[in-house]
Amino acid sequence: MDAIVWIVIAVVVVVVVVAIAVAVGRRRGAHRAEAERAKAQQIREEAAAEQVEVKRREAEAARLDAQARLAQAEADARAADAAALQNEARARGAEATTARSELDDRLSHADRIDPDTPTPGKHTDPRQ
Repeated sequence: MDAIVWIVIAVVVVVVVVAIAVAVGRRRGAHRAEAERAKAQQIREEAAAEQVEVKRREAEAARLDAQARLAQAEADARAADAAALQNEARARGAEATTARSELDDRLSHADRIDPDTPTPGKHTDPRQ
């Protein structure tokens, strides 16, 4: 019978030790869960504080993007104006070249028909 008593005492001790271990484990788990909740709350609060700065940066980026698009549109308009001016300059240059050619032809014709204008191949009498 002594053996049965010792076995019962050993089983009771093991059950008590297991119960204590389970209780301690649950407390640790509860403390760990509470610590994780507190850490998560702290992270959320920090993120909320940073959200204002992030929104400010996003607004600044959007403003700069709009400013860049406006500058690009202005540059495109200036490039179109420059191209139009270049076309106008070419057209006027061509007109001027044509006018110059016509003027030179008229002056050449006048020189050819003027008896007082010395021209190559024309013999003028120096005595006159």
